[in-house]
Order: sequence, then structure tokens, then C-alpha cells
Amino acid sequence: MKKVEVILEIHTTTARIIEAFINENMLRDWWDVERTLIEKRIGGPYTLAWNITDKGFGFVSTGIIKNYIPDAVLEIDNFIYLNPGVSILGPMKLTIRAKEKYKGAELYLCQDGYQTGGDWDWYYEVVQQAWPVVAKKLKEYLEK
Repeated sequence: MKKVEVILEIHTTTARIIEAFINENMLRDWWDVERTLIEKRIGGPYTLAWNITDKGFGFVSTGIIKNYIPDAVLEIDNFIYLNPGVSILGPMKLTIRAKEKYKGAELYLCQDGYQTGGDWDWYYEVVQQAWPVVAKKLKEYLEK
């Protein structure tokens, strides 16, 4: 199956990288996430929502936390993408790892489990373009 990977050095701590993906306020600040339901534990829900209007949610990504070490890793299994304009896509896996580097930390981000055909091809192309941009936004946010 296809996957999207990003590796990026960030002048911050490993704990702040992981926290940026699990803290509601930080997610709002750097990724424009409007609502979350996250339980910071293995087996807990991981749900992010964007573009919320009086008619509902524009986009939702949701899954179950498979692995969580506050200064090293966040793995989301059964990762599902919901968008009213396309099919429900999933399950996938989202992995965020942080390891210490000489002047900060290295972010490794991987979203995998993409299938092929129809809305899957569209989604893969969108994510392939989006994750590097989003990761750069995260880097700018954490290095402030």
C-alpha cells in the first residue's frame, strides 16, 4: 500500500513535537483544528474536526491511539477520513515519532494504508501535497 512520509528537523524538544499532535490548544494554533476528542492513552479516541458550520463538520479525521509515549511516539490505528464530498476513507495508520537530534529533534510522520481507485487516488494526492506544508507550519510554530 502507498504511504506519505515526512522527516523534518525542528529546533524543539521531542515532547513538544508529540504534544503538538495531542494538545487541543496547540492543534488549533498550528493546524487550525476546530474541535478535538483526544484521550491521551492507549485505546483512547483521537478525533480532529475542521470547517465546522451550523450545517455540521466539514472534515473529520478519527482513529484509536495504538501507542503513546509523550516524548517519543503517537500512533493512531483505524485512522478514518470523513468528508461529505467523498467516500469514507480508511482504515489507515498515522504515525508520529520524535527523536533527539544535535540541535533539537527530528519529526517522522507517516500516514499509510491508502488503497487505490476513485476517492482514494484523490485523497492520496491531496495528503501527499498537504503533509509537507503542514509539517513546515508545525516547525514554524514550535520554533517561535
